[in-house]
Amino acid sequence: MIELADPLFLLLLPLPLLAARVLPGGKARGAALAVPDRIGKGLLSGAGEATPVLLQKQLVLLLAWALLVCALAGPRQLAPVSALKASGRDLAIAIDLSGSMVRDDFYLDGEQITRLQAVQSVGADFVRRRAGDRVALIVFGSEAYYAAPFSFDTEAIARRIEEATIGISGRATNISDALGLALKRLENSAAASRVVILLSDGINNAGSTNPRGVARLAADLGVRVHTIALGPRDLSDSAPGEPGVVDAATLRAISELSGGTSFRVRTTDELQEVTEALDRLEATDSDGLAAEVFREFWLYPAALGGLLLLWVAWRGQG
Repeated sequence: MIELADPLFLLLLPLPLLAARVLPGGKARGAALAVPDRIGKGLLSGAGEATPVLLQKQLVLLLAWALLVCALAGPRQLAPVSALKASGRDLAIAIDLSGSMVRDDFYLDGEQITRLQAVQSVGADFVRRRAGDRVALIVFGSEAYYAAPFSFDTEAIARRIEEATIGISGRATNISDALGLALKRLENSAAASRVVILLSDGINNAGSTNPRGVARLAADLGVRVHTIALGPRDLSDSAPGEPGVVDAATLRAISELSGGTSFRVRTTDELQEVTEALDRLEATDSDGLAAEVFREFWLYPAALGGLLLLWVAWRGQG
């Protein structure tokens, strides 16, 4: 249904008619010319023929005025817009970019890929499904830093995951600092729900803080930490000093101490299942906030009124 943004402008519609009645009409003045009756009658008949043309011009001008006034009134239509989801959740995602993530022991669509490529493929899709959450990205190796601050722009966060590079934060594994950095930003968050998803494929071998101690701090702050232990081999069943193994026990302890959930991932399919499980644990469904968006139609009467005025001007020159 079309409505008017400023209907009071319609009060201007009768203005030309009121002006014609109120303003005094001009009287033609000049020298008189005496002509024979026969010629005078011919002139008067020619003036009578011009009257319909004048009337047509006046009607066109009135129509142009009406169209311009309608444009000023702002005809518009409310456009249907889906409600914008707002979950009230701050979600920090911490991804391990240590040197072991370069190992190509995962498969996707029958092709051998690195651990990082598996995380990028599945993780980016997971982030894109988090509409309504404020999402941040932390990457860590020897050091931990924010690759993207908290934002509702999940597409931008997903692109950051897809562009992540191994070694940019060092080649060791500093789980404690990654979790501590996430907690530092979440500490002052006013969100109703604060969550960290921490993914690692190694053993905490950098930093001076015990990961379990940081997990207890997360519990005190009311922050849930879900952990993902990535990699085919586990520290508990591997040979001493074997490279590329993940400390699943420590990651499990972090999640249990903070009230989160721990996941063990050995294949790309399992990683996909984990993201679906996290979707169920941290659901994003909400009524959200509806926004009123209008389709504006003022341009059409304004353009037509302008064309009519140009036509009158052109006829006046002919």
